[in-house]
Amino acid sequence: MSTTTQETRNGVNVAQLVETIGAIQNDPSLATFRFRATNTWLGGGHSRTSINGFWGAGQEDASRQTPFTLEGDEPPVLLGQNNGPNAVEAVLHALASCLAVGFVYNAAAQGIEVRELEFDLEGELDLHGFLGLSEQTRPGYGHITLTYRVDADATSEQIDELCQYVQRTSPVLDIIKNPVTVTVARR
Repeated sequence: MSTTTQETRNGVNVAQLVETIGAIQNDPSLATFRFRATNTWLGGGHSRTSINGFWGAGQEDASRQTPFTLEGDEPPVLLGQNNGPNAVEAVLHALASCLAVGFVYNAAAQGIEVRELEFDLEGELDLHGFLGLSEQTRPGYGHITLTYRVDADATSEQIDELCQYVQRTSPVLDIIKNPVTVTVARR
């Protein structure tokens, strides 16, 4: 009798990861995903975003029984009530989360065991753009600084190569670094 063991590294099912990559290589249409969010303004700077279904792997996904809700607000110095992080803070979270996933998934695929991984991020922006006080100042971040610390069973060179690969393949880092077409329409 043969026994198949399911290899899990860094909390990632490596066999399933390899199967997913193979399935997309065999049917490129499976790579298209459409994520959705609905936001409702609650007053002042406070709003709530609901995230539930998405379309991916060729079908509507119904795996989420309950929607995720994310609160957004501003700190009091920006006239909010601190009901949640503001939108630009949420961007830092999205970037760190995306890089963490990319790092541990790719490390798992390469046989690298990650024991700890931490990111520190800081984004700097000038309110002149957001407040309409300067057309020369962009309203968003002018610069983001990110440092990371990792404890893994890999050489420094392997970690550096892994980090470079993750930066090249990170969807959120790509969204931040490159223009994205955004269509705004009234319903």
